[in-house]
Amino acid sequence: MMRLAALGLAALLRAAFPLAAQQAVPNGTVTEGTLSFDGKATAGDFTGTTHTVSGSMTGGPTLADVRGFVEAPVNTLVTGNDKRDRDLNKSMESDKYPAIRFELKTVQVHAERGDSVDAVLGGDFIIHGVTQAVELPAVVVRRAQGVTVDSSFPLNLKDYKIGGLSKLLGILKMNEHITVHVAVTFGFSPS
Repeated sequence: MMRLAALGLAALLRAAFPLAAQQAVPNGTVTEGTLSFDGKATAGDFTGTTHTVSGSMTGGPTLADVRGFVEAPVNTLVTGNDKRDRDLNKSMESDKYPAIRFELKTVQVHAERGDSVDAVLGGDFIIHGVTQAVELPAVVVRRAQGVTVDSSFPLNLKDYKIGGLSKLLGILKMNEHITVHVAVTFGFSPS
């Protein structure tokens, strides 16, 4: 009897206070964002960063129904070293493949903590003209005026056919394994 009462109370509280993943999510556009990566090379570890991030999301009845995309121009990634930045753009062929893009196709909600949700974002990651299906871990936080999404994940540059990782007959090398970090805020569009 006590268990039945507890289950009834839990159901009543969920109905009265919907969880973040169960709330309707409006459409939105990226209002700010950062895309960065951590690389390792024989000349030392480095980070490439851009704050030029765009994108939009199509809302839905729940977080699991949201779709959208985020992208950043390759030529805006900077490492703080002009020579490395030129090599990066050459290896990424930024004139031919100007954008890094993620297209969201699924959202799997795993855990909720107040206004935060641990999720897995499924979709296509497009780099250097190569499209790979990926599942990215993310923390999604709902705010009054929008949603923030933070994700960090490993990426192998060779999976995207990115060459030029070795210079000076192999004396200088960049490891093909990098860690990518994405932090974006979507502002809700007026209805």
